[in-house]
This record gives sequence, structure tokens and C-alpha cells, in this order.
Amino acid sequence: MDMIADHAKPAAHERIASISRQIWADKYRLKQADGTPVDLTIEDTWARIAKALAAVESEPALWESRFYAALEDFKFLPAGRIIAGAGTDRRVTLFNCFVMGDIEDDLGSIFRHLREAALTMQQGGGIGYDFSTLRPKGAAVKGVSADASGPLSFMDVWDSMCRTIMSAGARRGAMMATMRCDHPDIEAFIAAKREPGRLRNFNLSVLITDAFMAAVEADADWDLVFGGKVYRSLRARALWDSVMRATYDYAEPGVLFIDRINNRNNLHYCEAIHSTNPCAEQPLPPYGACLLGSINLATLVRDPFTPQAHLDDAELTELVTVAVRMMDNTIDASGFPLEAQHQEAVAKRRIGLGLTGLADALMMVGLRYGSEPAAAMAERWAREVNRAAYIASAHIAAEKSPFPLFEHKAYLAGETVRELDADVRALIAAHGIRNALLTSIAPTGTISLLADNVSSGVEPVFAHSFTRKVTEPDGSKREELVEDYAVRLYRHKFGSDVALPDYFVTAQNLSPLDHIRMQAALQRHVDSAISKTVNVPEDIPFEAFREVYLEAYRQGCKGCTTYRPNAITGSILSVTPTPANAAEAVAAAAAVPVRPNHSPIPRPPKLTGTTYKLRWLDNEHAMYITVNDIEEAGRQRPFEVFISSANMEHFSWVVALTRMISAVFRRGGDVGFVAEELKSIFDPRGGQWSGGRYVPSLIAAIGGIIEQHMIEIGFLESRDAPAHSHLPDLTLPAGALGMLCPQCGQPGVAKEGACLNCHQCGWSKCS
Repeated sequence: MDMIADHAKPAAHERIASISRQIWADKYRLKQADGTPVDLTIEDTWARIAKALAAVESEPALWESRFYAALEDFKFLPAGRIIAGAGTDRRVTLFNCFVMGDIEDDLGSIFRHLREAALTMQQGGGIGYDFSTLRPKGAAVKGVSADASGPLSFMDVWDSMCRTIMSAGARRGAMMATMRCDHPDIEAFIAAKREPGRLRNFNLSVLITDAFMAAVEADADWDLVFGGKVYRSLRARALWDSVMRATYDYAEPGVLFIDRINNRNNLHYCEAIHSTNPCAEQPLPPYGACLLGSINLATLVRDPFTPQAHLDDAELTELVTVAVRMMDNTIDASGFPLEAQHQEAVAKRRIGLGLTGLADALMMVGLRYGSEPAAAMAERWAREVNRAAYIASAHIAAEKSPFPLFEHKAYLAGETVRELDADVRALIAAHGIRNALLTSIAPTGTISLLADNVSSGVEPVFAHSFTRKVTEPDGSKREELVEDYAVRLYRHKFGSDVALPDYFVTAQNLSPLDHIRMQAALQRHVDSAISKTVNVPEDIPFEAFREVYLEAYRQGCKGCTTYRPNAITGSILSVTPTPANAAEAVAAAAAVPVRPNHSPIPRPPKLTGTTYKLRWLDNEHAMYITVNDIEEAGRQRPFEVFISSANMEHFSWVVALTRMISAVFRRGGDVGFVAEELKSIFDPRGGQWSGGRYVPSLIAAIGGIIEQHMIEIGFLESRDAPAHSHLPDLTLPAGALGMLCPQCGQPGVAKEGACLNCHQCGWSKCS
């Protein structure tokens, strides 16, 4: 098939911004194992995807042509997993994210789910988990005469696993953790990220019920319950304020209005939802899969920046019709990390068709993002997409059959389905529907950059332009101006020196309620959910911040996430005053001084320090960790580390580790991150438990000692719950869980005499 030869216009990769060409080359271009390109142009990538997704059709050539036309010029943007993986022989899933199975409250189930999570992330899928099913910290564990360590201790294990999987590949791991607002450990969950570096591979969200919101409104008491037992009660408003204060201070947790999510679920009759994918646009049942794609609205605006500017409704309908079929085919073309995920996807055939380029499209028709007219227009576009998607899916059902769990009466009784137009409901009544849920709005940061830098998802434009440093083949660097898609079109049309109209707003020009107005308007015609961040200024008063979440609930949103610049997470992006033109932008960037690297501090002839003894079950001999300090500006700070042991097995990595840590320490600055990095190292053979928390590896234990030393000398502030204690002797007491067995994978390895033995399967290191 040669679909490219007939195109008279320049190839897409010659027309789009250089940053888009780089994104394509780095992330989505198919290459051989040795780096030789298979996709020579972006058109080749579109052809590869179209052919792969049409292969499941009875007339593949017909649909291959239509799929290519939808992909051409970035009109339809499949999610990154599809762009990168469709039509390749890679062992990856085409689904972006999953919600994993319910974690039963026993150790075997917990570690079975950890394995499933690792396998899923290995194939590139993000995951969501609800940890509400695990008993609270301090609850009795029958049969072993022990107290439970609580959900957060196991979240630490997941976090370490994610870091390990991430370190083995190029794609950063992503996880969502949820917990019900009535779980006894909810306050610890809310406060978890106050400890810098903890659970940094997780997004956290609290599952907020309608009953809780009523209790907040009434300032009533609220019971914290697990397994039918009330552990204690507190004021609902106080708990709500603790969520708000944590989010105000460090941007997490978000909130999910879980009753609304379940009540408005088309599949209310056959599933219960209590978690979402990592970005929260897809509330999913156990083993549910997240299949995403976006209609690029900016490519559908005709006569932009004129009084006649409008969206081409006929092309929008045609594009949605084809996109739904492509996404439905992806379910059959994709592999899955787990069979349970495959079965769930096939049984319900849920897809998440969304939008991107919304902010650009609004500017192109002369509307200010966040205004009431813009919200009304966005709602109209979302309604057209939703309507066209349901009609397309009903027609596919007539041709290929409805999704297997379709129940005629129950499905049509759903809240969201009842709100569809009468003719659409009649079509579903006649033919059923192919896909249980159809619409969802995801963040589209990277694929929007790929698509000539259109605005991302339904977010406002963050900045009209910015500069970036580009490394040339000869190693030299240059500055390059990157402009938003709509801004670039406007300046091309009217000149680079013409001031932008007032409706060209950025995220810095919007109030929080502008964001909520847009999210609520779109949610009315999205059957799943929306991933959106409400950016708020650092100086917003707490009471005004608190009102953002209440307004999101009142206006019918399914969740809310905000971001306020703060000391813990910093600022997502920063902008400088907008340059008047491109030349000024490049000149301003070139004037930014480059900060030189720190030079090592000379070693004084004499230093003082502390030596700590560390025992690890897998080592016959203890390790001794010495941290020497130096005084700098009247403050003690770590300067070097030595590790010694009679066990020579680890000599090479011990020497390498101490030299690298000492090299960092001797360059000064804020070196607290060293302990944080070490503590996150996960040993696939298993770590061990200490002080009610999981220490994922020997390296992590060393990191814990270094961190505690930094606290003791005043270099780091003391924390209420340090990640690891001194760990002077890690020999586990009777009844403790023990490290993980390398043969059966279960915790239960203990040292007996001079040997390690597993009480679960009988494995012995000495046999």
C-alpha cells in the first residue's frame, strides 16, 4: 500500500515544528533493534497504525484507507501506546493504563497483586489500586500474634517496585492509589506525601462519598470503619479540611466523588468502581483497561480568526465515526499483560474517546477560555462528539454484535444513557451498542506536542511560546523558539509583531472557577471522566482554595485535582514575561547565565563522624557504615561515607557506592536527595520488615542510616515517621514476616543457625 505517493503537499514532517519532529523520532518512530529507522516519515507511522488496526476487519483495505485519512495531519490522535506499538512485533500492550484487581486482606494476595502490577508495568501500562481493602495499622492479624502494618507500608512496597521497573526501561512508571474517606488510616494516607520523596511514583486520591459530603455540610461526626468495626469518630469537616490543607500545601491528594462515578456508570448493573487509572480520566472496575484516543479540534476549525470562524461539524462527525471503529479494533489487536485484563476488556469493550486542542480551537473561533461563551461552545462540541460516538458504536453493534455483557433494559436505564437524545436511545434499543462506555478526556501532553504543539487535552495554553536548547550533531547548542499551534497560525496570518487579542489567554490569566466552569461543562457530555488540573496561584487564600473543591462537587464534576506551587513539589513549569516577538525570545534565552558545576570541597586532614552497625539477614557478617561530617557556615553537613565488612562478597559495589556518595557529598549543596534515592532501591529477591515498615533492599537500609544521620546532625529536619530507623540489628523477632523467598516469592525466610530457610516452601540457601 502506498498512500503517501499521491500527496501533492509537502510531507507532514517537513511542515510541523522541529520539536514535533523530535518527539516523533524519539518516542514514536519505529526502528530496528540497532536503531535503523523503519518509519522513514510520519506518514509511514500513520500507515503502520492504519494497517495494524484494519487487519481485524473483513475488508481491511477499505478500512485501512479510512483509518489513514483520520490519522493524517493529526486529526485523530490515538494514545501514545497505540502510536508506538501498533503494527510492531514488540511485546507491549496498546492500552495505556489499568486498574488492577481487588487486593484481598491477606499476605499471599498482597504479594500476588504486587507481581501482577510488576508484569503490567513491564509492558508499559500504568496502574491504579484501591488500598481501602487492607486492614488498618495496628489491627490484629489472627494466627501470627502480630499487628497489621497498615496499607501505607504496602504502598511503600509498590512504590519501590515501580522504581525498579522504571529503571529497567525508558518509560516512567505511573500509579494511582485510592483510599475511602471512612478508612481508619485515611489521615495517614492524606499526610503521606508530607514526607519528601515518599510514594513519589503514586498519584493519591481520596474516594469521597455523598454521605461524607453531607456530613461536611452539616458539620456532623464521621465514623472511620473497617470490617464492620468503628475504630473512631471525628468531625467530617475536620477531615475534609485536612484533605484541603494537604492539597494546598503539596498538591495531593486529589478527590474522586466515587458515588457520582458509580451512579452515572453505564455498567452500574454489573460492576463497582473504586479506583481509576493514574490520571483519573478512566474510573475502572477490577482489571479494567484504559484505551484512549483524542479528536484534535484545532485541525477542524475553518476560517480561523475571522467572524466566520467555526468548527466543521460534518467532518467532526465523520472523524468520530472512524475513530470509534479504530479504537474498537484496537481491543482485538492488542496484547494484554494479564488474561484477566483481556477478559475484562473484551466483555465490555470500553473505550475513551476524548478531545485535544480545545484551548487552541476556542482561540481560533475568538472565544476566551474559561468564559461562559467558551464553556457553552466547549459543551456543544463535547455533546456532538458524544452523540456521534454512541451512534457509531450502535451501528458497529448492528454489524458485529453488542458487547457481551450488554443487558438491554439495564443499560438503557442508566443515568447517562437516559440523557442521550431520543433517536440515539432508539438506535441502541434496536441494535444494542458495541462499546459500554465511549467518551473520556485524557491529558495529551506528549501527543499534543507531536501534533504540531496543539494545546493539551482540555487544558488552557500554559504559555504562548517558550525557548528550548537544541543540541546539534556537532555537539554545539542553539536556542529554538517553540510556539503554541494557534499562536503560530495567528502570527503567520497577521505578522509576528502584531499583539495577540485579549482572548489569547494562558493558564496564568485564569481564575480557579474558570477551570471548574470548563470541566463541569464538558463533564455533562462525557460518560467516563476528565483528567484536568486546576492551576491556582501560590498566594491564593486557603478559604478560596477550599471553595474550588466544593464548587467542583456542586457543578457535577466526578473529581478535582489542583496544583499550587509549593516548597515540596516546586513549580511544574515557569514562565518569563512574554517576549514581543521571536527574535526577542531567543535573545532573552541566550542571556540566561549557565550555572557552573560545584567544585569538590578540599578534604580537611581531620574529620569527626559516627559509625553505625547494620545487620542484614542475607549477610553472615555485619556491615559498618561511617559517615564523616564537615562544618560549613556554622552547620554540620555530611562529607564522606565508608562501608566496611568482613564479608568480601559485595566488595566491588560497596567501594563504588561509597565513592559515588562521597563525591556527591564533597560538592556541597542540598544532598539530602542521596538518602532518598538509596531508600527507593528495590531488591527483586525481597527486602525485609523493620519497625512496621518494609525496607526494600540492603541499599535502602544504608540509605535509611544516612538519612537518620543527617537528621541527627541537623542537616535534615526531623520527620514524624522517618522512612527507616538506625536499623542497628535487623534480626527479625519471632513471628515476624521475614524476607521474600527467591523460590516461592513469599515472605517467610529466616536465619536459622548459619543458613537462610523458607518456612513457606522449604527452600534453603545451604542445600
